[in-house]
Amino acid sequence: MLSCSQENIQKPKELTLSEGFKNPIGFYNPKPTFSWQLPVSENVMSQSAYQIVVASSKDLLPDNADLWDSKKQESAQSTFINYKGETLNSRQKVFWQVRFWNQNNNASAWSNVNHFELGLLKNSDWNAKWTGLDTAKDSIKGVRKFLMHRPQYLRKGFDLSSDIKSARLYITSKGVFDVHLNGKDISDDVLTPGWTPYNKRIETLTYDVTHLLSQGKNAVSVALASGWHSGRISRGKAVYENFASPKVLCQLEVTLKDGSKKTIISDETWKGTTNGPIRLASLYDGEVYDANLEIPNWNTANFEDASWKNAEIEAIADSVKLEPKRHTTVKQMVVLEDAEIVSATKKAVVFNLKQNMVGVPKVTVPMKKGDTLTIRFSEMLLADGTFYTKNYRSAKSTDYYIAAKDGVIEYTPKFTFHGFQYIQLSGFDAAVKPNKNWVKGLVQHSEFDVNGTFSSSHEKLNQLQSNITWGLRDNLLDIPTDCPQRDERLGWTGDAQVISPTAMYNFKMHAFWTAWLQSMRETQSEHKNGLVPFIIPDVLQNNRASSGWGDACVIIPWDIYNITGDKRVLEENFEMAKKWVGYYQSKSNNYIPTIHSFRDWLQPFPKKSGKMGNRGDTPGSFVNTAYFAHSAHLVSKIAGVLGNVDDEKKYKNLYKEIALAFENKFFDKNGKYQNRTQTQTSYLLAIYFDLLQPATKIKAQKHLLETIKNADNHLGTGFLGTPILPKVLDDMGEIELMYKILFKETYPSWFYSINQGATTMWERWNSYSKADGYNPQSMNSLNHYAYGAVGQWMYERIAGLSSLEPGYKKIKIAPIPNQPLTAAEASVNTPYGKASSSWKIENNVFYLEATIPPNTTAEIHLPKTSKNNKNDVKIVNAGTYSYQIKL
Repeated sequence: MLSCSQENIQKPKELTLSEGFKNPIGFYNPKPTFSWQLPVSENVMSQSAYQIVVASSKDLLPDNADLWDSKKQESAQSTFINYKGETLNSRQKVFWQVRFWNQNNNASAWSNVNHFELGLLKNSDWNAKWTGLDTAKDSIKGVRKFLMHRPQYLRKGFDLSSDIKSARLYITSKGVFDVHLNGKDISDDVLTPGWTPYNKRIETLTYDVTHLLSQGKNAVSVALASGWHSGRISRGKAVYENFASPKVLCQLEVTLKDGSKKTIISDETWKGTTNGPIRLASLYDGEVYDANLEIPNWNTANFEDASWKNAEIEAIADSVKLEPKRHTTVKQMVVLEDAEIVSATKKAVVFNLKQNMVGVPKVTVPMKKGDTLTIRFSEMLLADGTFYTKNYRSAKSTDYYIAAKDGVIEYTPKFTFHGFQYIQLSGFDAAVKPNKNWVKGLVQHSEFDVNGTFSSSHEKLNQLQSNITWGLRDNLLDIPTDCPQRDERLGWTGDAQVISPTAMYNFKMHAFWTAWLQSMRETQSEHKNGLVPFIIPDVLQNNRASSGWGDACVIIPWDIYNITGDKRVLEENFEMAKKWVGYYQSKSNNYIPTIHSFRDWLQPFPKKSGKMGNRGDTPGSFVNTAYFAHSAHLVSKIAGVLGNVDDEKKYKNLYKEIALAFENKFFDKNGKYQNRTQTQTSYLLAIYFDLLQPATKIKAQKHLLETIKNADNHLGTGFLGTPILPKVLDDMGEIELMYKILFKETYPSWFYSINQGATTMWERWNSYSKADGYNPQSMNSLNHYAYGAVGQWMYERIAGLSSLEPGYKKIKIAPIPNQPLTAAEASVNTPYGKASSSWKIENNVFYLEATIPPNTTAEIHLPKTSKNNKNDVKIVNAGTYSYQIKL
């Protein structure tokens, strides 16, 4: 082995696997990629070479790696290095290290040893059977007479003859579960295993439970409810197995210190009951908990379950894949404790948590035996202060707790979630004065770390950033959802494709998006013509797609690649993207597709116009053709990255042909959109997707400015137009105009909702007002994320931090200050380390500080001054740089 240099180069840090995993257990991928970051050090600017060693034992590293030794590779690449070693198998634990050589060809110290452990990778690894009670037999009529399964409690006692060396619990369910060993909860996961197309794939989880077992008697126990699998999901449908009862699949593999092994599986020897305290549980409707039916010690080893029913079993079907979950579980991430009492009587009290949130309450309330505590939720109160739930539609979103004794009860729902800012309690002990400490908000979403930060000198712009990040948290609960409170909460693809870049600026979501894209591929496979439904998982099953929505299968992979530099996301989704373009082609006449379109969804209309409607004024044929061209163009670019020369040429030519047909049909020679109703989005799509010839494009830009002027510099865009408005104006050099639009206070604008008290993004620009209450139109979610897509521009142009090459290999620092801002800053944890841009203006002097991580380069663009009308561009390597410019 080569020895380290005497230069004493520090070791690599932040070692990760594939989409950002650190030392995972139950990992999904036997062919991972490896990434690391270089240390921030004066003698480390860049990497000239690397070496990775992989072994089956920590003791074999670094000199005797038995699985793979990459040897010294002359390469600057420090992200997403493909594993090229021995075949890895289910359950296998693998150890790895890396070192690098700096720009002077001096070697670093070896990194710390990292590891990963694979889960059960294929169906044949499972000996367990699907196990549970037939709750369809005693189903309960719920909302709109929809049948609901009674939650069930399942358990299995077993003996272990020796002390435990190691133990792994492999588990999943058709439904959602909470699992205990010997009375102890094995994790803080919520609503596991999550939501996939259950007719194609069910995710499995792996837990290290060595510390929870002991010699002698033990017990595994599972509480199980319907969740997404067999509960009420949208439109009253249970689509996957026709109201099949929830089931659990559980395999506990134990290695004893005496050398023997024992496996406990879910099977017909398990016992179960539905006569437990959770009487009903629905994601939309809430939970009913009867403390009188609590079963003391039911999940411990000494509980006597002879009177419980024998569980029924079901064999594992080959048609449904069992695969380890490839992104993080939902967890409780934040606790909101600072509630205030809005109103209180002896019958009811209303609390304001001061932040619209998603999750469940924790209530600590005095009650009388036999009384029922009713817990209701609302996003906003009406103008007169009364409780409001109409925008929840048929979702009851109500929890009930029935007291078994006098005194203070503590209750947190287990198998539901709610979207709310206000909580109403009734049924408490009327003799006790309400206390603000009675309620807390437990915020729940998929577990991901913060990736970026943005702040400025403007209070409302900072509130907008807060609203964006809260809207993201609240709608990233295992899948990307459109709203978290009403009878919907579905994975709408159009909403997701417009927000994905902003989401990845703010949170580490690489794995989240790639996991959802797998569900998208699996769903598309049901449609031979390449159709991508507009929600994933596709519980509506209406065999329909929409332009701007199905295009998520092309746009999101491209965005992920550009933000992370991970080519695998392109490889995984390339065929799906081509099939989607093929779907457009199959529905086209002279390159104009005739498919369903939601168009520029929820485009706002001036109040004085009296117009209403959801799809806006930009016609479906226009949106169809624009996105057909755009997706063909992106597929060409993806093919180029993947080295597929033939497809690159094929789809580039297709894009050009569509663009020509688009311009001929929709624009005149003066660059004007040939429609009586001119819309901002029609020009934005044509310009941003580069669908016009250069001369026509310049003319169209002038018409775009006219539409904005006619709206008094207000937004006139819906879901599709809004994200690209700042990008187009930026490219046109209309920064001052974009600032005017961004800082508008009146409807429709980003600040309008803030002025009405918003703490999250809204579905409509005017979903609510202090003066008039809720918009009388349907669909008034006060917790959406689509319009938060402006967050990308806030990072890239206000703070001035963006990527010039995929994965931030080359960084651009180019803030463009404008009134009313005097300062802004942003940071992003790039694959190479933290990058940041911070500027302020004081006494007519512009100050800029930028940090560039090792193994990258950057362009720093300094603003124009009265003396120099050109941007001054600095080319720099890793380091921190400061500049002062007299304006």
